[in-house]
Parts: sequence; C-alpha cells; structure tokens
Amino acid sequence: MLEAKIKTDPLLRDLVQWVSRGPRPYAEVMDAWRTHCPRLTIWEDAVEHGLVTRTFEPGVGDIVSVTEKGRQYVRDVAQ
Repeated sequence: MLEAKIKTDPLLRDLVQWVSRGPRPYAEVMDAWRTHCPRLTIWEDAVEHGLVTRTFEPGVGDIVSVTEKGRQYVRDVAQ
C-alpha cells in the first residue's frame, strides 16, 4: 500500500496519469518531469514506488510505461 503522502501528491498523480495515457519516450518524460530540486522528486518517487517503468525497445529506444501498480494508483486517486 502506498503511503498517504504519495497517494495525495498532486504532481505524482499528474505524472502517473500522463504516462497512463500511453507509453512515452524516456527523453520526453525527462524533459517534462525531471527536476534538479532535491525537494521535488516526482520521477524518482514514481519509479521507487513501482508506478512507472523504463524499458528499452529495439529501434525505438527507452520507453516509459505505467505499471499495473501505477494503473491501480490512477484508479484509486480518481475516486
């Protein structure tokens, strides 16, 4: 179960919902969501909690997709 802070984090929710619309190139995700601020760890939190995953697809490159846990997270925060 995700801790309450993660379940209510609006930026984390936005990231996971955005990725849940369809796999996205890693570079696009990093351009949109990476931050160098140590207090804003949106990408790191999503990966650490298993909500998104990064995989390599030959001929395409690195792709970010939402995991099953991430899809459940999106359903849970929508309620």
